[in-house]
Amino acid sequence: MIKYSTIQIGDYVLAEYEGKQWEGEVTNLQRDQKLVEVETDVQKFWFEPEHLFPLPLNEEALLNLNFAKRINEDGSVKYLKGAFRLVTPNAGDFSQIEIWYREDKRHHPHIHFVHELQNQYHDMTKVHLTKELV
Repeated sequence: MIKYSTIQIGDYVLAEYEGKQWEGEVTNLQRDQKLVEVETDVQKFWFEPEHLFPLPLNEEALLNLNFAKRINEDGSVKYLKGAFRLVTPNAGDFSQIEIWYREDKRHHPHIHFVHELQNQYHDMTKVHLTKELV
């Protein structure tokens, strides 16, 4: 489950209905009733937060978001999208990442899921992180 307070329009999430899950994008928020509209490949539908689940942050997720991958000599891995950078200490280890955009550098931010990265990215760049190429 995702806390309602951390969800933003444009976030990618897993939405569950009757035991089935679909990946989708948050398209609207209804703050008074704490409902989230998610557009999946099937349709747009309103969900309560307890039926929304985070997508894990991993290499596959970053590549789906059109990040480019660079392996450094020390074994760390840098993912790039425009001027935004994300570095992991080792391939496949997303437990201690660093992110930066221009002069804004953040060491070990609380990012374990795609929507958390999207929210940090938006906070730093003022642009939504999508699957579009930069």
